[in-house]
This record gives sequence, structure tokens and C-alpha cells, in this order.
Amino acid sequence: MHEIRTTAWIALGGNLPRGAEKPERTLSEAIEMIASRDIQICSISKFYRTPCFPKGGGPDYVNAAMSVKTTLSAGALLTELHHVETHFSRVREERWGGRTLDLDLLSFGNAILPNLDKYAKWRDLDLQTQIKSAPDELILPHPRLQDRSFVLIPLCDIGADWSHPVSGETALNLRDRLSSEDISSVEAL
Repeated sequence: MHEIRTTAWIALGGNLPRGAEKPERTLSEAIEMIASRDIQICSISKFYRTPCFPKGGGPDYVNAAMSVKTTLSAGALLTELHHVETHFSRVREERWGGRTLDLDLLSFGNAILPNLDKYAKWRDLDLQTQIKSAPDELILPHPRLQDRSFVLIPLCDIGADWSHPVSGETALNLRDRLSSEDISSVEAL
């Protein structure tokens, strides 16, 4: 029996060294670890340097994106990504704080999880609530990917024609809606 493989899109980032390793090395090693699981890597973007958010809140980030195929469910894939983060010393003490590794599941096929209403609630949160609150369940597509140059620019490297499961817009269209300041803040390494 042939197992169905779903395409998923993942954002990678980090801004803190892990021992003597720079974030670029951590991202590269994390990609290798992900590939050793039941996850087939299809494409990986260039690495980019992006300013910490909020500005001045820490060292610059290194960001990338990748597409994968997997037989895992969305929840099981997220669990695997969290295991990889833990292996690379990710500490979850502060929302949007510095981190050695951050792996965000951006989308999983065309899934809208857990449903359109909950997705919209998290997408539409004001900034102060976003800083203080995190969902207790998987929300897909990632509710703020359309607002983030550090996600969309790497995503366009490997999937400019990727279509947002809710809006139907391509990654390229979403990227082109960002301000020129947002776009210019993301520099290829």
C-alpha cells in the first residue's frame, strides 16, 4: 500500500549561539536531523540575516525556509520539530525571546487547523496580545506568516507560487505587499 505524503512548509530561525556554534551552523545541523526522520526534504532556501524583533531586543536572526514531504500528521510533524528544537537547546521561557533554534510549521498541505474561525482569531490578534499569548493547539496555516518578511523572503526562494490555504494568495504576492523597509531588512548571507 502506498502511503500518502503531504507537503509541508517550515520556517527556520535562530539568533543565539549554541556553545561555540553560530546560528547558521545550528540551522544546518537541524536540517540534517530533520532529514534523518520520516521527513523528506524537498527544498531549502538560502540563509538570511534579519533584525531581532522587537528592534534592539537581541542579536540578529538567521532565517531560512524549507519544504518537506511526510507521512506524519501535522501534529506529529510539529512534535518532531519540537524534539529537534529541544536537541539544539531551545528553551521556551519567553515568548519571542532569543533562541538557538526555532522551527515553525507554516502550512501542511491545504489544512486549516483546527478550523477557519480559530485560525482567523489568531491571525487577527493585536500585537500586544500576540506578545503575551500563545495558542494551546496547532493553528495552520501559521496565522502571521503573511506579515513576516523573514518568512516570506526565504519562502519565495523555494516556493514563490505556494498558495496560502485561506487567502489563496501566492507567497510572491504576499511578499510584494510588504513594505520596502521590511523587505530591505532581510539580507542574504
